[in-house]
Amino acid sequence: MNEPKVIVLDIDGTLFDDEKKIQPKTKEFLIKAQERGNVVVLASGRPASGLWYIAEELKMSEHHGLLCCFNGSQVVDCTTTDILYNTPVDINKGREVLKHLRKFDVTPMLYKDAYLYVENAYAPKVEYESRLCKMMVCEVNDLAAFLNWGTNKILTAGDPAYLEKHAKEMAAPFKDQLNCMFTAPFYFEFTEKGIDKAKALDVALKKLGYTANDCIAFGDAENDLSIIKFAKTGVAMGNATNEVKNAADYVTQDNNHEGIYNALKKYMPSLLK
Repeated sequence: MNEPKVIVLDIDGTLFDDEKKIQPKTKEFLIKAQERGNVVVLASGRPASGLWYIAEELKMSEHHGLLCCFNGSQVVDCTTTDILYNTPVDINKGREVLKHLRKFDVTPMLYKDAYLYVENAYAPKVEYESRLCKMMVCEVNDLAAFLNWGTNKILTAGDPAYLEKHAKEMAAPFKDQLNCMFTAPFYFEFTEKGIDKAKALDVALKKLGYTANDCIAFGDAENDLSIIKFAKTGVAMGNATNEVKNAADYVTQDNNHEGIYNALKKYMPSLLK
């Protein structure tokens, strides 16, 4: 059996247990895999700033690990910090989205460098998102007027029941131009049309000499389906949705019981020696 060379990992609900920590056997195995020449990829909806500390814990900067950010809108090399792939939302389109969102009781957020830009720093979920992504909050009067760059993601936060009721209306003008999706019950986001984690990885990995056949991928939620289907071996966590489990080649234990480690020792047994 040809063992995987690239290990692709979703973060929340997959690499992280419910206490937002990496399980010890999983961490040890991932570091050892890199020391043996394997590549680790973190694939998340977070910006790079929210992934760097995880990459450092796994020593990814020593081994050209990759950060697949914003659900596939950007890929960064951990060692060189080079951007290997980037597909942002057009500036004018982004401004249109932000103007449209004024009609709704939601909190839009924009990401750039080390800052999370919002119109109300005290709105619900702003502190949560800034801490999660390790970003500083910057308040501006008008996000639509302020936006002067191609943003990788426009995130909106709101009450789950409210978002469920109004999501279609929020997305309606842009459904054929952008990806519009829930990434949590309280988050609804807009990214460039057609991007996903798998497409970004396909482009970035080819630059490094790898293909889907070299990959094993782990996930638990809807936004992980593309990498589960892309990789030669797609692994669903025990806590994954039924849709992800049905798409996977293998279902492992949940994120609180070394699910990643237990699957990796099955598919990469040489690393146990």
